Amino acid sequence: MYEFTDAVDFYIGMINALKTGRISLHSPLEEICLKAGKDCFAYIDNRRDAKGKYGYDFWGIIKNQFENEEQFVRWIKNKVSEKLLYSKSEQFPDFLFKTRKYAGKLICGSLLELKDSKGGSVASFNSTLPTKYKNLEEIDVINGKNLVSRIASIIDGDLSPENGYRNFERRCFYLVRTHAGKDDKVKVSVVDGSFFETVPKDHLIYQMFLNILRTHLEKREIKISPDTLNQIEKALSYVTDQTIIAASQIIEKASVRPRLRIMAEVHSEGNPHSSFYPEISERSINLIIEASSYEEKFAKIVSQKIPEIEIFTIHHKRNGEHVVFQYKF
Repeated sequence: MYEFTDAVDFYIGMINALKTGRISLHSPLEEICLKAGKDCFAYIDNRRDAKGKYGYDFWGIIKNQFENEEQFVRWIKNKVSEKLLYSKSEQFPDFLFKTRKYAGKLICGSLLELKDSKGGSVASFNSTLPTKYKNLEEIDVINGKNLVSRIASIIDGDLSPENGYRNFERRCFYLVRTHAGKDDKVKVSVVDGSFFETVPKDHLIYQMFLNILRTHLEKREIKISPDTLNQIEKALSYVTDQTIIAASQIIEKASVRPRLRIMAEVHSEGNPHSSFYPEISERSINLIIEASSYEEKFAKIVSQKIPEIEIFTIHHKRNGEHVVFQYKF
């Protein structure tokens, strides 16, 4: 019920910031997030530029609880190294929304990744496969360190000791811009991860390894019986956990620990800004969410706060109906 609360609030914040001229469709995506999201983030990856370029102090709310910055530094240094307070960490994700609690359950806490492109395609995913959900455990393994979860737990405060906090499934959203810098063609959308995850992640991973094997067999002209290939496919079907794949591997006698970083490129049918979806207009800002999880209350909330909004559905060529909230300039 509350899976889209973060995205809806953020989308409304973006439009209001655009209306008031605090940002434009061509502003850096980081600036758009900071000025639209205000104090709703539990993690910001580029805390250095947030403060230096955009005057956004990620730690500001916590600092206000102390008499001076020296007290804050003494308190925080046991949790996060002082040099990391205002660093560009190069970790996944770019932003993480604060977790909330309702009726005894953890809600919200969504992920937000930024994808900026000067052309019409969606920028590649270089650190992880785009999915509908991820939790902090998976994020830590993908990054190879626990900085994101440590900072998030500090900001989330009393909610972080809750049972299930680290395994709480968080909705993934992607702030996508195409034709950046082209005033007549630019499109900006907050896209639900369901638009990219059209087959289960587990299936995608083992099929990738199976394709690699088949290509090698074909290249070397090696023939394998259908029964053997079926047995191999069955064995590979267990290779599904991206957290294990992304972890460093210890190989006997090897002086390095290899690790795989899965990257992904978006098929044109999975690109909401492509010609497959002409309803997504140029010079528009959109929120695109999975129709099966959609509730009418979101339409009422957005329409009340942004009366000019248009709401319609598009048919994803590979994953069914999605609801679009669109604001045109």
